Amino acid sequence: LTIAIGMLVDAAVVVVENVVSHLADTKKAGSLPRMHIIYRAVREVSVPVTAGVLIIITVFLPLLTLQGLEGKLFTPVALTIMFALAGSLFLSLTVIPVLASFLLKEVSHEEPWLVRKALGVYEPILKWSLDHAKVIVIGAFVLLAITGVVYTQIGKTFMPTMDEGDLIIGVEKLPSINLQQSLLTDMNVQRAILSQVPEVKGVFSRVGSDELGLDPMGLNQTDNFLILKPASEWRMKTKEELIDELRKVMAQMPGLDYSFTQPIDMRVNEMILGVRGDLAIKIFGHDLTVLDSKAQQIVGILDSIKGSQDVYTPQNSGVQYLQIKIDRVAAGRLGLDIAEIENILLAQLEGKQMGIVQEGQKRTPVLLRGSADLRASPSDFGNLMLTLANGTNIPLSAVAKIEREEGPVKVDRERGVRMVVVTANIRDRDLVSFVEETRQRINTEVKLGEGYSIKLGGQFENQQRAAARLAIVVPVAIGMIFLLLFATFGSIKQSLLILSNIPFAMIGGVFGLWISGEYLSVPASVGFIALLGIAVLNGVVMVSYFNLLAAQGMDQLSIVVEGAKRRLRPVLMTAS
Repeated sequence: LTIAIGMLVDAAVVVVENVVSHLADTKKAGSLPRMHIIYRAVREVSVPVTAGVLIIITVFLPLLTLQGLEGKLFTPVALTIMFALAGSLFLSLTVIPVLASFLLKEVSHEEPWLVRKALGVYEPILKWSLDHAKVIVIGAFVLLAITGVVYTQIGKTFMPTMDEGDLIIGVEKLPSINLQQSLLTDMNVQRAILSQVPEVKGVFSRVGSDELGLDPMGLNQTDNFLILKPASEWRMKTKEELIDELRKVMAQMPGLDYSFTQPIDMRVNEMILGVRGDLAIKIFGHDLTVLDSKAQQIVGILDSIKGSQDVYTPQNSGVQYLQIKIDRVAAGRLGLDIAEIENILLAQLEGKQMGIVQEGQKRTPVLLRGSADLRASPSDFGNLMLTLANGTNIPLSAVAKIEREEGPVKVDRERGVRMVVVTANIRDRDLVSFVEETRQRINTEVKLGEGYSIKLGGQFENQQRAAARLAIVVPVAIGMIFLLLFATFGSIKQSLLILSNIPFAMIGGVFGLWISGEYLSVPASVGFIALLGIAVLNGVVMVSYFNLLAAQGMDQLSIVVEGAKRRLRPVLMTAS
């Protein structure tokens, strides 16, 4: 609704401006009743105003076709603006004229000071432009061509990065670390940050999963939430410089992988990717060793690409496992069945339910299993006695070996297929160009075997999906606008004349993005869509008055000059 505030008053501005102009006309004011003058003024602009508002509503229809996260973000925006514009159109043609009849008692016959100054600047420019029409046309098309070149230099992204105030440092330690060691490491990180970076007012950390299980993390993963002092108390000027100082502190901590993000940004990325980072590269396959090798190769590729930051893949090895390997020959010689041995060992480790104890309404299962000391000691477990069919006992070590092996921390799957994820943040570069270069490098340098695949995910997927959808529906919306213009003016030439204002109106927006260093994001695209509607509305207001002057018998040059001067005030007000 905030975006639409300016557009909501456009219809009322055109109506009131035309009423004031008619009331200021001494000839009409002296010969016609006041109410009749207001009625004629409103009727004069009712068709172009209605057409203009309907066109703006049509302009926002493409936003209703967006899907995914961008649809959830901008569909309510489009609906709100469309309903608000419909309401403003109704009020502008009904309530505003009534209020004008009460409030506009005395109207000055002179233009306001600001309008006089604007006309004083505009009239010489208009005269010179009409005298040098070829120069103006050629210059406009040259500027349009330059704009096309500049547009190709503007990066593209999904959502602009917001400054949320505070920071989060995500830390990942060795997978084999226990809770006590993890907490000790977090305390050391906190002390180092607070002692070396005075801009940080406080730090609180969260390690592992929460009690609700909504934020699954291992004991080796920690989120450090940094509460910052006001920017006026910083030694540096920007947050990027502050993050660089924090990186120097984190670089002093050996064995830690870390990344920087913000609270809302982190949640959005988790919602889109399932991981934290601007870009996630998912490698699918069946062999974890091969997946880890490919992940490390991709990490090296990303580190060499300009704009990459906080590139890492979760450490998925280093956990020690005890593996029991049964000697089938020895077991068979003693008459033991492999499945039987496995069931005995499973009962020792996990237990076997022997029955249920009923205590009123409470049912308690009775579980029989080996002692905790047996599960904690490999040597004691190896001395576990197995009973043969003849009643003699033998130790487990006689038919099996207990070996210590290194294994994965966890096995991630997506759609039933094993995967490893490489994440990266992007700095001082647009998302789309970074992803395109990354994809090209991976396709060239990473060789995958049969059964392995790579998928790039992230915000760029939303950006690509939104851009592809808008590339289809925006031309359709422009076609609908053409039909509305043709129905309003009954002229193909006039309809095309108004539509020709659209590309020239975008020149300022493109140069604005380029000069400010901003990227073309989905919100920026919404801004261009709104610009399209305003540009068409101004053209409708201008051409409708040209037709009115033509009906009075004026020659073409006088129509253009008088119409442009007469509509300068409403065009400036609606554009402002």
